[in-house]
Amino acid sequence: MRILVVEDEEGLAESLRRGLCADGHWVDTAHDGHRGLELARTRSYDAVLLDLMLPGLSGYEICSRIRADGDLTPVLMLTAKDGEYDEAEGLDSGADDYLTKPFSFVVLAARLRALARRAATATASAGGAGTLQAGDLVLDPAGRRCRRGAQDIELTAREIGVLACLMEQPGLAVAKQDILDQVWDTPHAIDPNIVEVYVSSLRKKIDAPFGRRSIRTVHRTGYRMAPDGG
Repeated sequence: MRILVVEDEEGLAESLRRGLCADGHWVDTAHDGHRGLELARTRSYDAVLLDLMLPGLSGYEICSRIRADGDLTPVLMLTAKDGEYDEAEGLDSGADDYLTKPFSFVVLAARLRALARRAATATASAGGAGTLQAGDLVLDPAGRRCRRGAQDIELTAREIGVLACLMEQPGLAVAKQDILDQVWDTPHAIDPNIVEVYVSSLRKKIDAPFGRRSIRTVHRTGYRMAPDGG
């Protein structure tokens, strides 16, 4: 993979570059937000490792701007912050995954591979997953497109995976663990409550702006997609 690492701690950035290059990847590095955004916009990458707190522009701002450009490159946020609100803000800005420092390089490399795998599968399997619909809410998992009525909705790869799990079984309760098993590559190592973060993010994108309520909470189980799209 060609990977962009945007990290202001130069020692950590160099360590990541060496480790990723040793794994056979091509790596560019940037140590401030403006340079990171410039590289992300002018070069093609398979994944972006994006630190949250950067000089110039924050990771949130960089991610929001490249998503506004229509760039769907998988983004893995790196941050020293640890809290569900920080994670939710990262996801709202368009990140696909979130890793809190300090982290294991082995875990980081596995997360990167998982993100790239999902992106490649979505591109290659156009016609495999088919289009899902609940009322005027339409999701094309293979094409990574979502819309409600005539309005397009921008979702991250992980949000698309969670939404697809629910839309594949409209009207039925889907357990958090089932969503983890289908969307995450290492579900046994993930707190099931992470699903709540993604569902909250989805509700802000596919429901709140339209005055809808399509994703219902099923007490002590998980979630259910309203067949009529809310």
